[in-house]
Amino acid sequence: MARLSNKRIRGFTIIELMIVILIILILVSVAVPNYRTSVVHARESVLRQNLFTLRSVISQYTLDKQKAPQSLDDLVQAGYVKQIPNDPITTKPDWTVNQEDSTLMSVDQQDSGIDDVHSSSDVVSSDGTAYNTW
Repeated sequence: MARLSNKRIRGFTIIELMIVILIILILVSVAVPNYRTSVVHARESVLRQNLFTLRSVISQYTLDKQKAPQSLDDLVQAGYVKQIPNDPITTKPDWTVNQEDSTLMSVDQQDSGIDDVHSSSDVVSSDGTAYNTW
């Protein structure tokens, strides 16, 4: 007959498991806000870069063609950009353009057209200003 030993089977108690889960939850609660903040800052950085690029291309087009573009699609058709970039805040290429008299850019220019471009989002940025004012 086999003898049953008095050895206890080792394992984790429910208290030990609860402590580990609690530590994991605390670490996650600290990491999630930092992650969200870094995502917002990354989107804002991409927005700044896209705005800089679009404004630069609008200026180049205006100076080269002696007239301002009538739409952002004119920039694509003329080969200044491959495609209109997405607004990282709205995730669509739905930029708000300012159609103003751009005769200040060129002396020979007679027509008005796109003068500036902004985000179409009215969400407030991390610095407290609306994205559509950038």
